[in-house]
Amino acid sequence: MNEVQPIKNKTDIELMKKALSGRNLLLFIVGINTSLRISDILNLKREDFTGDHLSLYEIKTKKFKNIRINDALKKAIAELAPPTGYLFTSQKGDKPISRVQAWRILNDAAKRVGLTIAFGTHTLRKTFAYHAYMNGTDLALLMRVLNHSSQKETLRYIGIESEQIDDVYINVNL
Repeated sequence: MNEVQPIKNKTDIELMKKALSGRNLLLFIVGINTSLRISDILNLKREDFTGDHLSLYEIKTKKFKNIRINDALKKAIAELAPPTGYLFTSQKGDKPISRVQAWRILNDAAKRVGLTIAFGTHTLRKTFAYHAYMNGTDLALLMRVLNHSSQKETLRYIGIESEQIDDVYINVNL
């Protein structure tokens, strides 16, 4: 499996939003605003959103997660989410879309807007983490949010470590 990258440019995030609509736009917005894995996102129901929080047990870690809903996510839920049931219902029934279908939807939009990064469903989680870090979130705290075991793992995950190494070579410039 190829390693995917975060969307680092906010203009590209806005282009992705414009390339998507309805359920698919909601999928993208939930992904970049929650740090959840695609397996958790696809199983979300409207009822998981209570007040200012999204509460769930993560499928991979089995850990309880209580996420404070930011304004962008509140707006998207209010405008795009169905009143009850799964948020990302398949056209084939009352079940959520598959991981493969989510990948197709997101990858197609990325191609349409000309993103040149390695893109996949995990790009959403990495995008959240990258922008949280760039906005000044403490690395130890971000590590906890992502359930990572080391700061090195978190930096590599969001693509910062390679940028820092590149900066060393660029800044020496003898």
